[in-house]
Amino acid sequence: MHPLVKLARSAVENYVKSGTVIAVPQDFPEEFLNRKAGVFVTIEKDGELRGCIGTYLPYYENVAREIVMNAMAAAGKDHRFGPVKENELPHLAFTVYILNEPEAVGSLNELDPKKYGVIVESDKGNIGLLLPGLSGVDSVELQLSIACDKADIYPDKEKISINKFTVEKYQ
Repeated sequence: MHPLVKLARSAVENYVKSGTVIAVPQDFPEEFLNRKAGVFVTIEKDGELRGCIGTYLPYYENVAREIVMNAMAAAGKDHRFGPVKENELPHLAFTVYILNEPEAVGSLNELDPKKYGVIVESDKGNIGLLLPGLSGVDSVELQLSIACDKADIYPDKEKISINKFTVEKYQ
């Protein structure tokens, strides 16, 4: 198991069992201790989404801390699901996405839902994000529609800006 995925799993197991935040292991790979980036953690149970929360820009001091905090949030604060219960832990699978720096999109031709995630922001400040490579999301129009829906953005009534990003995916 990749160290980033192992860290996400450990953070969730500890959080569910004791309600506390784990420390990043002393021997954790230095490249993730010296790097800042946005991170999303996705939790699946028996192949179905169970939680997904993240930051598209860095919030914490390094990638490792982003993983710990976002893994716990995905397990306990994703409003679409109730908190993960201890008896679910053996059935969970984790994916960690490290987001690369977002870039402004000048034309929809620059987008590819298999390669790029999108961040849409309305002139009212609502922000929606959709990760790349999601099953069933095979068109730019669908990708943007889902991202807008997630943030209650109405592109026919609001001005929006679009950014794209790539990810490093770990399972």
